[in-house]
Amino acid sequence: MPAALEGLPDLEGRLEDIRAANVEHHITLVKSAASQGAAVIGFGELFTGPYFALTESPIWRGLAEDAWSGPTVTRLSEAAREHGMVIIAPIYEKDRATGSLFNTAVVIEKDGQVLGTYRKTHIPDGANEKATFSERYYYGPSDGKMVAAEGAVCSSNAFFPVFQTSAGRIGVTICYDRHFEGVVAALAAGGAQVVFSPAVTFGEKSRRMWRSEFAVDAARHNVFIAGSNRIGAEPPWNIPFFGDSHVVGPNGPLEDQAAPGELVIADLDLDVLEAPDPAGWRLQVDRRPDLFGG
Repeated sequence: MPAALEGLPDLEGRLEDIRAANVEHHITLVKSAASQGAAVIGFGELFTGPYFALTESPIWRGLAEDAWSGPTVTRLSEAAREHGMVIIAPIYEKDRATGSLFNTAVVIEKDGQVLGTYRKTHIPDGANEKATFSERYYYGPSDGKMVAAEGAVCSSNAFFPVFQTSAGRIGVTICYDRHFEGVVAALAAGGAQVVFSPAVTFGEKSRRMWRSEFAVDAARHNVFIAGSNRIGAEPPWNIPFFGDSHVVGPNGPLEDQAAPGELVIADLDLDVLEAPDPAGWRLQVDRRPDLFGG
């Protein structure tokens, strides 16, 4: 959260200010990424505010907004057009029809068109040595009722959509999703070339496993994975998030080419996904589905 918002009085009356400040800050990142040649940018999980799930307070539900015409998406659509950038924007969503709440990534094409949404499928509720996290208090798991622009989705699994963008075929997992067998497999089966995985993660085991999980999934399923994690600590909770955002491909981690600052930028050669594996592996060909039931 921007330093200017720390310790704001009358929090309930200032949620719009918090959201707007975070959105404008991220638009400066879009501008910087575009100036460095990036074609697509993925923001962090629930980027419009602090990670509020460390406590249970109904106040934070006021940050939830429409994923198609809410203030965040409206402003980001303008930024996408201005800078020619595909934007993956994870927001706190309030479904316009039902009022149900979700942790949702909105995929915006570089012309400003909203292509569709991915709703987080696995919702954690627990604790580790650092803190308690109560996400189920704020939102539920994906209902599979994914809405998308015509022709925007190139997969058939409504829980794990893959979006055809000008920057390639993109899938999304959000934080806790990354731990579950079959999630990246479903996206790869749907044609994903790049998977964005925004997270707010902390704790000793999460830190140990952070890079390993992505590296194995990227190699096993022949995709690029961009893992984004919040960094630093946010008052009043002051729980440290370890960051370590990075990009990994089927052949290993990619070099960060960004200028010093808040961005991680990698150059992805999507042709690698069609080339023979340098290790001689033929995982998609040699797998024995008869032994695993599918």
